[in-house]
Amino acid sequence: MAFPPKDRSGGPRRPAAPKPYKIPKPRVPGAPATPQTRALADDGTPREGDRIAKLLARAGVASRREIERYIAEGRIALEGEVITTPATILKNLRGVTVDGNPVAAAEPPRLFMFHKPSGLITAERDPTGRPTIYTALRNALPPGAGRVMPVGRLDINTEGLLLLTNDGELKRAMELPANGVPRTYRARTFGDVTQTMLDDLMQGIEIEGVRYGPINANMERSAGRNKWIELTLTEGKNREVRRVLEHLGLEVSRLLRLRYGPFDLGQLPRGAAEEVPQIVVERFRKGLSSDKATRDQQAVHAGKAPAPKAPKPAPKPAPEPAANPAPAGRARPERKRLSPEAGQLVSRHERPRRPGTRPEAGPRSGPGGKPGNRPQGKR
Repeated sequence: MAFPPKDRSGGPRRPAAPKPYKIPKPRVPGAPATPQTRALADDGTPREGDRIAKLLARAGVASRREIERYIAEGRIALEGEVITTPATILKNLRGVTVDGNPVAAAEPPRLFMFHKPSGLITAERDPTGRPTIYTALRNALPPGAGRVMPVGRLDINTEGLLLLTNDGELKRAMELPANGVPRTYRARTFGDVTQTMLDDLMQGIEIEGVRYGPINANMERSAGRNKWIELTLTEGKNREVRRVLEHLGLEVSRLLRLRYGPFDLGQLPRGAAEEVPQIVVERFRKGLSSDKATRDQQAVHAGKAPAPKAPKPAPKPAPEPAANPAPAGRARPERKRLSPEAGQLVSRHERPRRPGTRPEAGPRSGPGGKPGNRPQGKR
């Protein structure tokens, strides 16, 4: 019979319940923000519109990087003329075609939760002919869902929650490590590991020159050398969970993703899909984009802005001379105290006294209330 692992105090250890992820509320600024300056047009007037890659990503055609690749391949045209640069500025997508097909107007952002089974590739197509997630999504998505893109990736042997969206901006915002959207996994492993070893992952770990950020790992249950471990991380690098556990000497036999941000797999059947309510999607999207610090981190991560430098320490002010300096040749100790009249620190000189003597405090009474002798100094 297997018993749960014990902590250092000797009592049975229970796995800590993961804290629910709260959807951030849109920040209400206290003062009007400074408007961001945009590049001007050739005639010096303010530029109108956005880059074509951004518009197509909003329309759900593909991500910005994929759009840039489409442009390099000559697959995108405007009024029949092939677009050669992703810096093309447009007000709308009227007249834009992708592979000869006109682009429809952008739809509101939609988000779907899909329980990905094991054995499927997270891609549109596979050169070797292996089945992809889109093979299963033909019957899983509701009618009229349109084209959707996966948020992040799960390898062929990983199952669990996979989010799908039609908005390229939302996809990129959820994938960026700078946003810190947590992903929670549950792994079935075989091998010897302790909770102390798992706690060390909170400091990060480097494996073969690749640095992985903090990972919150807890041992759920153990039966001999077979263990279930729950891990929460915010980076989501390629095969991060498997590489970290294998580095600890464990063999991963099964890996599931349970949560992605505030979205939980719950009791969603394997191979099924479910749409997230629109109000939840809008609130989550606004919470991600309303934080200025998050936008700054995104710009640094994308290489569009330099990393902020640490502020220089302020120089210490020079000490002011005392108001009543002691005369030369008579060094007196000085003490700082708070003056209630002036409301600031002032200097106060004390009368020096010999070691072993007490300050004069008037006659003291001896036994019976009679005045006693007071120690006299030398005359």
